[in-house]
Amino acid sequence: MHVSGTTATDAEGRLVGLADAGVQTVQALYNIRSALESVGAKLEDVVRTRIFVTDMKRWEEVGKAHGTFFSQIRPTTSMVEVKSLISPHMLVEIEAEAILD
Repeated sequence: MHVSGTTATDAEGRLVGLADAGVQTVQALYNIRSALESVGAKLEDVVRTRIFVTDMKRWEEVGKAHGTFFSQIRPTTSMVEVKSLISPHMLVEIEAEAILD
């Protein structure tokens, strides 16, 4: 299963964590977990994540938030700095790949 283009939007489509990359990372990962659960998968099935950030100087807060979800699972992960995302207020976008049994 591939989950792509996941950002920090809530159920109403509003951006969560304005100007806070850590909060945006957490919300994006909640959204990924929700997408996985909707098809009977779980975070433990994730084998790879790709994190796109607009400011690599914030890598620690993004990495710490990612670690709160994946510290025991430890998927292959990469973090890439991009010029911008679809909204100038979005700081983080995450993709995940999961293998379902």
